[in-house]
Amino acid sequence: MPITTRTLGHSGIEVSSLALGAMMFGQWGNPDIDECQRIVARSLDAGITLFDTADIYDDGASERMLGKALKGLREDVVLATKAGCPMDSDPQRSGLSRRWIMRACEDSMRRLQVDYIDLYQMHRPDSTTPIDETLAAFDELVTSGKVRAIGTSTFNATQLDEVHERATALGVTRPTSEQPPYSALARGIESEVLPACRRHSVGVIVWSPLNGGWLTGKYQKGAPGSEEALSRALRQPEHFDHSQEPIREEKQRLVAALIKIAKKADMSIKQLSLAFVLDDPTITSAIIGPRTLAQLDDLLGVGMLKLPAGVRDAIDKVVAPGRNVNPADAG
Repeated sequence: MPITTRTLGHSGIEVSSLALGAMMFGQWGNPDIDECQRIVARSLDAGITLFDTADIYDDGASERMLGKALKGLREDVVLATKAGCPMDSDPQRSGLSRRWIMRACEDSMRRLQVDYIDLYQMHRPDSTTPIDETLAAFDELVTSGKVRAIGTSTFNATQLDEVHERATALGVTRPTSEQPPYSALARGIESEVLPACRRHSVGVIVWSPLNGGWLTGKYQKGAPGSEEALSRALRQPEHFDHSQEPIREEKQRLVAALIKIAKKADMSIKQLSLAFVLDDPTITSAIIGPRTLAQLDDLLGVGMLKLPAGVRDAIDKVVAPGRNVNPADAG
């Protein structure tokens, strides 16, 4: 699959149109560090340059494993991580206060074995900390050279407007990216978030473009390995929605309709789904988060990621623009 590059917002940073997400590195998905290193190597060989993780993923294990896999390759990649979500039950180890941001950044750099982070992101909004304090702290990291660019993740349009208005008023670094959930089954950002990103010249790095595996077709009744896949998902209800029977049944029905559209367009459901999110020019990159090397190879082999004429209109008739099939998919 040819992987193109796009400019990330107003930063001037070039990133690959597909990014490798490392959330599955560690006990959350794959604790085999050797296989995770092979996943990173295969991604690089395929042309992926953007690698995304977060401090919270398996309590830092993802950052440690990704850092080890990228050792000696620092200048070849754009490395992104996030801070702000609770690391444990200690309220001092969460949020977007200056105190925690400074410590969290140092901790992430140590785990990643780097002396700077290309894209440092606010993992979620923090209503308990004044946004001016947060922006000043992130600006300090940029000024010191520890961070090259900053971003937000899963902010709504009102929050994005506030962040950019305050950054401009304060004369500090503005976020260059937003990282929201987006897929053919979770289209909520189309209504307000994407227009806000366009207003502020912000790049968009979307997570869960395959909607937690739904848009691979592996959860369809009768699909090869569907029972095993469903069983694994049911053991992680905090990440998957399969235990909610009405939503599960609706998603199975909608995916079946999308598979028909894909076949008519001579595409696989995975190819259709990735091409769909990258079809919007506001989207800079889509994060894929394979758990195994085989899953990565499968995704890298889907072919050209471009929607044929008329396919987006057909998808709109299955899932209306701006609709999240499961409201929880808004993140």
